[in-house]
Amino acid sequence: MFFFFVGGLDQRVTRVLQTDTGRCVRCGSLSDLVDTEKVLKLFFVPVKTWSSSTSLSCTNCGLLFPPSLSPPPSPREMEGSDDLITRRCWPCARVLDPGFRFCPFCGLEI
Repeated sequence: MFFFFVGGLDQRVTRVLQTDTGRCVRCGSLSDLVDTEKVLKLFFVPVKTWSSSTSLSCTNCGLLFPPSLSPPPSPREMEGSDDLITRRCWPCARVLDPGFRFCPFCGLEI
């Protein structure tokens, strides 16, 4: 008898607690403080969820990481000026123009 099992654990964002609270460790963009939960999926169907925890979620590349790894944004960045916040491509870490949908250096969609 042959049995094929498809399943896994996933981590998903449940709600945003505070916006622009830190910097992403991968691409340097601003990150949001979010609640996350772990989900067991069998055959791509969520079966069970585990307790939630607090993490930072990057608004650019989507990376979830613990708040202890990220320094807080500087006071100049918190003033709301868009000129001080630079967008970066997360694979090649190059600075991008805010109007770009694709990275001109590596070709990935932002």
